[in-house]
Amino acid sequence: MFETLTERLNQIFTQLRRRGKLSAADVDAVLREVRLALLEADVHYSVVKDFLARLRERAVGAEVSRALNPAQQVVKIVHEELIATLGEPTSLALSGPKPRLILLVGLQGSGKTTTAGKLARLLRSRGERVALVAGDPYRPAAVEQLQQLGERIGVPVFAERDVAPPEAVARAFDAARKGGVSALIVDTAGRSQLDEELMDELRSIVARVSPVESLLVVDAMTGQEALHIAQGFRRAIPITGLILAKMDGDARGGAAISIRAVTGVPIKFLGTGEKLDALEVYDPRRLASRILGMGDVIGLIEKAEAAFAEDEEASRRQAERLLSGTFTLEDWLEQMRQIRKMGPIAHILDMLPGQLGQAARTVDPQEAEEQFKKAEAIISSMTVQERRNPDILNASRRRRIARGSGTQVQDVNRLVKQFREARRMFKKLRKSGGRDLSRLFR
Repeated sequence: MFETLTERLNQIFTQLRRRGKLSAADVDAVLREVRLALLEADVHYSVVKDFLARLRERAVGAEVSRALNPAQQVVKIVHEELIATLGEPTSLALSGPKPRLILLVGLQGSGKTTTAGKLARLLRSRGERVALVAGDPYRPAAVEQLQQLGERIGVPVFAERDVAPPEAVARAFDAARKGGVSALIVDTAGRSQLDEELMDELRSIVARVSPVESLLVVDAMTGQEALHIAQGFRRAIPITGLILAKMDGDARGGAAISIRAVTGVPIKFLGTGEKLDALEVYDPRRLASRILGMGDVIGLIEKAEAAFAEDEEASRRQAERLLSGTFTLEDWLEQMRQIRKMGPIAHILDMLPGQLGQAARTVDPQEAEEQFKKAEAIISSMTVQERRNPDILNASRRRRIARGSGTQVQDVNRLVKQFREARRMFKKLRKSGGRDLSRLFR
């Protein structure tokens, strides 16, 4: 989502690093470029104004003038002020008598139902006894969609089609309390626009069940309109937090930077994809680093841990063979499959820092996805002996593999060459003690 903004800011910082000293005129020129970059990214003008005022105050002061590397100091200030604009992280208020009811609200099409499933999965993984409530009897197939999500993650769904949502939620709350449920997530009805009928229904639900959290799900791709939506819902019910859905989209991303500062409501989660595990706990530091092209190594590690958690022992053995340079095509295929479990390739590339991140941003994510699929088909078309010992792959074997995988012989040759180069690289890294790898993160 922040690709264009990241590129613009990196261009500004690259020009900045070429200067040994920074004058007030240099700082003003940089701030003008930053202002344009933020406005083009659809960041609210008032947020841009306050952000730049804080930047200028710090950038022309002693903090920069006395620094050994003024350019790096300015980048550091931009990073810190961006974190301040994005706001402090706030966790879910899961305290008090059970069940703790979490109300999800938002306009139709914002992604509430899918987000309800994602949140239920996340809380269940933390040891909560979770249940879902279908509070949207109006949208066709809304109840069925929630029930299907509940089945996929093993979470019960309370659904009563012929009962008004406030009554249905109240009944579900009583049933959940008797059933020992600790977290009850309500998927409420949305509308194509803000209207009093929707707000009255939400007020009735809140009056009857007193939720511990009322979370507004906002489509991050709606841009500045997200701010108006948030303010409209706040006038009706107390909104305790925001969930920005569809953060993997190709919008300009300004809403994510603006919404916390404009509304004063904390962001609690980011929806980063369509899969049920694509819900991240909001962390302004990590988001600011990604916006500035610094990557998100912690997020990458967390995704890797989740992907490799199913068989830790097998993953450990594969990692050892990988680092020793003795891995086979079987190991390589398994590693590729584990990487794909971590989420969309575009999202993973976005989290890489330093030179790795800069190089990754030149990669076409769709093309990378196709290459993954092609490599999987080629290796799957090999015999066990060929996977374990690629040196036996003569011309006739390669032709057979190409036919079996629906690819060309050149594709097979390219894969084998990439495999050998990867094995050589890992052997070299092992001999250097990882020094060559560390340079990529600078």
